[in-house]
Amino acid sequence: MAEIGRIEPGLHLVAVPIGTARDITLRALDILGAADVLAAEDTRSLRRLMEIHGIALGDRPLVPYHDHNGPAARPRLMAALREGRSVAYCSEAGTPLIADPGFQLGAEARAAGVPVRAAPGASAVLAALCVGGLPTDRFFFAGFLPPKSAARAQALRDLAQVPGTLVIYESPKRLGAMLRDAAAVLGPRNAAVCRELTKKFEEVRRGTLDALAGQYGDETPKGEIVVLIDRAAPAVADEATLRAALGEALQSESVKSAVKRVSEIHGVPRKLVYDLALAMKDGG
Repeated sequence: MAEIGRIEPGLHLVAVPIGTARDITLRALDILGAADVLAAEDTRSLRRLMEIHGIALGDRPLVPYHDHNGPAARPRLMAALREGRSVAYCSEAGTPLIADPGFQLGAEARAAGVPVRAAPGASAVLAALCVGGLPTDRFFFAGFLPPKSAARAQALRDLAQVPGTLVIYESPKRLGAMLRDAAAVLGPRNAAVCRELTKKFEEVRRGTLDALAGQYGDETPKGEIVVLIDRAAPAVADEATLRAALGEALQSESVKSAVKRVSEIHGVPRKLVYDLALAMKDGG
């Protein structure tokens, strides 16, 4: 472990709050106070955060690093890293590299043999899963969907069979349209719209996609939005489908093995599949 006030050379990816300024870790504060070079997606946001917590920038460089200037800013940061200096990079909010321009910086640092370390903390993805009320045993982060309806609908079709809760970032201006497309493509699934997480006006609305699309049809909410969408309900296989699956399985497996595999694949009680297998062997 590094001593307080000192950090190891390398790239430090520092999570910052998504709303409440006190949602920052002690380790993040140590890194921000000691790094040789600071880089930020939004330098104004990082300056404010450092002022709130009493961290002086001093004569250290604070380099803007975002989607529009990445190719121009990376050489400067990589040069500092190759010189053995410590560079701390912060997203505008939340955890770096999650829907964030820092990915390429991290990739180049690793390719150059530079240590890359994470100082974990706030994340809109995890905060939404905590308060959204949908299953969290499995989830898939889909980031921002395409802004155009046709492309967005195709992206939703690609996500339709994901066996977990979908986590999507969305612009307030496109929220209603996205929910309408999701309802049309995915059907009557449960969902949650999480807005302004950890901030003063935090709000979570839950309901079916249709119901939420109706609520936001004429409303443009303010703030940052995370949408959660439940996984598809298990498809119920009909008898013909089960017979076909059993017929194929029984050609190379025992009854017990075939029943086990077919019941697991189709989510059907094993006894029901076993009874059907016996009927098939008897010619029924």
